[in-house]
Amino acid sequence: MNRLTTLLFAALLAIGLASPAQAAPKKDFRIAWSIYVGWMPWGHAADTGIVKKWADKYGISIDVVQINDYVESINQYTAGAFDGCVMTNMDALTIPAAGGVDSTALIVGDFSNGNDGVVLKGATDLKAIKGRKVNLVELSVSHYLLARALESVGLSERDITVVNTGDADIVAAAAAPDVDAIVTWNPQLAEVKALPGASLVFDSSDIPGEIIDLLVVNSATLAANPALGKALTGAWYETMALMAAQDAAGKAAREAMAKASGTDLAGFESQLATTQMFYEPAEAVAFSRDPALLRTMDYVRTFSFAHGLLGEGAKSADAVGIAFPGGKTLGDAGNVKLRFDDTYMKMAADGAL
Repeated sequence: MNRLTTLLFAALLAIGLASPAQAAPKKDFRIAWSIYVGWMPWGHAADTGIVKKWADKYGISIDVVQINDYVESINQYTAGAFDGCVMTNMDALTIPAAGGVDSTALIVGDFSNGNDGVVLKGATDLKAIKGRKVNLVELSVSHYLLARALESVGLSERDITVVNTGDADIVAAAAAPDVDAIVTWNPQLAEVKALPGASLVFDSSDIPGEIIDLLVVNSATLAANPALGKALTGAWYETMALMAAQDAAGKAAREAMAKASGTDLAGFESQLATTQMFYEPAEAVAFSRDPALLRTMDYVRTFSFAHGLLGEGAKSADAVGIAFPGGKTLGDAGNVKLRFDDTYMKMAADGAL
């Protein structure tokens, strides 16, 4: 999956978005998703009628659309073509939120717990990265992971040279004799770390909870259409229960998701093993309310500002406000554009959907 964070065209910064109170109620909605282990449940929920079941319950229609290009799906959501889209926490901040589109993390689905990693050839200690050229998808969560890795051993990006490499090309690049430092995510990571002389020296399990996979929806649309939030959340947790079940139905669901993502059950479950899924809504609520989420987003916004991802007009990391459950905020409280809202996940946990 391409999880590259890109800057939007300047025109997107000029998009006018009504406040939540000004959006109009509607009946038909579109949600975009792309291939990744933590987002496969959306395709399965759509294919098996679970999404339709919950949409019918609330008298609405939800079209769940697979987009092959991850970044393009976020850009289309930001431009208004979709009411919601799957994305990481960093991409939610640096694309729609930085582009002026008030967005809500409706469902916190999982976090990477080893799916992203730093690999060195000919060395087993992360400190050996100093002075090397590092191949990765620039300005992506891989870049963020690298920054956190370097920080953990007292280094910075000044100590290495980033070589921007597309995710589709990273495995081939890693195999080249002159490439000896790579940062990527699964399934490419599994191939890269299996190369002769390669060692995994840092991965996302070393910064648990920092690379988060979300379903993000337009805040104005959600405020005007709470039925959308209820239907999506209900469909998600019904699918989570099915996916987690250790019975024939659960296995069949995981096999279907594996096939749809281009692997087999063993391959899919190996990716699940390095993904901390929140199968229970109460787990996602607890994660959303943990003060650690504020620290994570502080790391993310600091990295994003330092790399110019909060927009040309951003004078500090405070430029884009981020809201959290309990009324807590980071950044400009008068310009909140990214909201972690556990309202609907809490309803699911309480059996109130």
